[in-house]
Amino acid sequence: MKFQDLHHDPAALAELGHRLAQVRIDQQLTQAELARKAGVGKRTLERLEAGETTQTRTLFRVLRELDLLKRLEVLLPEPTLRPSQATRKADALPKRATSKRANRERAKEAGDKQWKWGDER
Repeated sequence: MKFQDLHHDPAALAELGHRLAQVRIDQQLTQAELARKAGVGKRTLERLEAGETTQTRTLFRVLRELDLLKRLEVLLPEPTLRPSQATRKADALPKRATSKRANRERAKEAGDKQWKWGDER
């Protein structure tokens, strides 16, 4: 089942837990062994595999021990500068999102005119 097809959090958590359990089993680890290696309680791992809520830290510890943590890079790649930001400081990634309305108001305050095609009046 694909995560994008799961429209409710409990179903997504259950699928995540099921997949983690399968990876653990494929690696020939018992719940007790993985829990010990990850530094979490066996009951905590049982809850994670059952799709119950746990701390994010628990998920990271389990992913690390199952050698899955590196896959988060695919899910959430490191932010990079967009071409429009290249003229700013090299390390100046945006710190927050702004609304389109705020951008228009900022442009008006700066005296910028909105660009228009030549045939617009």
